[in-house]
Amino acid sequence: MKPVGIFRTARTEGPGYFATYLDRRGIPWKVVALDAGEPVPREARVFSGIGIMGGAMSANDDLPWIPPLLELLRSAVRQDVPVIGHCLGGQLMSRAFGGAVSVNKVREIGWGQVRVAENGVAREWLGSLPAFETFQWHGDTFSIPPGATRVLEGDHCTNQAFALGKHFAMQCHVEMTPELIRAWLSTGAEEIAAHRTSPAVLPPEEIEKDVEPRLERLHQVADRIYERWTEGLSRGN
Repeated sequence: MKPVGIFRTARTEGPGYFATYLDRRGIPWKVVALDAGEPVPREARVFSGIGIMGGAMSANDDLPWIPPLLELLRSAVRQDVPVIGHCLGGQLMSRAFGGAVSVNKVREIGWGQVRVAENGVAREWLGSLPAFETFQWHGDTFSIPPGATRVLEGDHCTNQAFALGKHFAMQCHVEMTPELIRAWLSTGAEEIAAHRTSPAVLPPEEIEKDVEPRLERLHQVADRIYERWTEGLSRGN
């Protein structure tokens, strides 16, 4: 089986629980370290699926790897290679598929509730789950691209996830681990301090409160999403 290509934009934005899930299922994966200058492959079919992780940059930034990555995502749709995006990854998917990325009305950092949309596509991905607590760290938001369906929504950011066939884009972070949270709190301390007036930015002590049980519940949701997504992986060599 070809590996899942996991595209990383920063060393602190690793695959986290996404890799844990793939390992548990015996699904091979390979990190493409964009932050280390690794080139974006031109051919989507070298992977069984493509996962895009988060990053501090904007999907609208003038970075050399963004145009070829957008084209790779479009190629993946044409070639039936499933794509999944986390935060920045979801924003890049929206851009690639004809949507837009803009500044959100407030910054979101820390834990927050999202609701499962009332439509059949959302139920295909998340069953009867009505809502759940997830992790957020973003200042931008994406629009729902043509042909896609909103799957998750929130009070502070309306578009929290969309699905387009076997492709799934998230604004929120279901891939979090204790290690990722500690790293982000360390590197993002100034950002939290600068946006404490936002109603959706939590102080570090609240973010760290009950982190293990919170992550256990979040990973149960991630399992549902990743299970549905991996059903679409190419099983050939």
